[in-house]
Amino acid sequence: MPENDRAPGADGADSTDRTALRADCGNCFGLCCVALTLTRSADFAVNKDAGTPCRNLQDDFRCGIHTRLRTEGFPGCTVYDCFGAGQKVSGETFGGQDWRSAPQSAKQMFQVFPVVRQLHELLWYLTEAAALEPARPLRGEIRRTLDATEGLTRLDADALADLDVSAHRDGVAALLARTSELVRATAPRRKKRNHRGADLIGARLKGTDLRGADLRGAYLIAADLTGADLRLADLIGADFRDAELSGADLTGALFLTQSQVNAARGNGATRLPPTLSRPTHWER
Repeated sequence: MPENDRAPGADGADSTDRTALRADCGNCFGLCCVALTLTRSADFAVNKDAGTPCRNLQDDFRCGIHTRLRTEGFPGCTVYDCFGAGQKVSGETFGGQDWRSAPQSAKQMFQVFPVVRQLHELLWYLTEAAALEPARPLRGEIRRTLDATEGLTRLDADALADLDVSAHRDGVAALLARTSELVRATAPRRKKRNHRGADLIGARLKGTDLRGADLRGAYLIAADLTGADLRLADLIGADFRDAELSGADLTGALFLTQSQVNAARGNGATRLPPTLSRPTHWER
């Protein structure tokens, strides 16, 4: 995007920069390790109630088994992404005062964290939408919605705790759906592939041309997408747990997150958008 065509975020900031929407665990009070519920399963080795610190959380708010999470039975932790909400709540909403030294704030901090996490996820999608050239007709609305969402993340703790984030999310979802339509319409040889919310668990989609497909919320658990072409496909909310993406092309895929990529399997031939990183557990 040209320098003078960047979509401005709050206070005129460059909204194409998603640095603040990436987790910075060094500046967080281990909120995901405390605020969330863990259910013993293939993803987590233990049960843990919300508000109870994980047994692996250290005094410095770091994970004691971070480099061994998968081998120790916590692959779910390697998939989770707070979109930078952890450092926002820790450093800004609560002014750097942690829940251990100020236990009276703990309950509210753990209540606010998932709210801000949802807002930051919306910011991730809106930032992407603002940079999509085919969505230019919606750019003004996207910019206003982005700014409004950013403003909500800066509310005080009381206001965030009372926020109806679901209602705001519904409005953003409708805007993103309109954005998706404009972008997917540019896919070459596009067919009307509507797999929104589809049950594609274990589906054999090897080498399938899915350019421009609507896969919003689709269940692609353990699906074989080896060598599939997912360019310009809308992947918002799609479940990629254990999906095989070896050799697949996801460059230009819409609304893909690091969490989805981390949940899947892939290799060195998998092509990802430049904003996402190749997971360390993938085959080389």
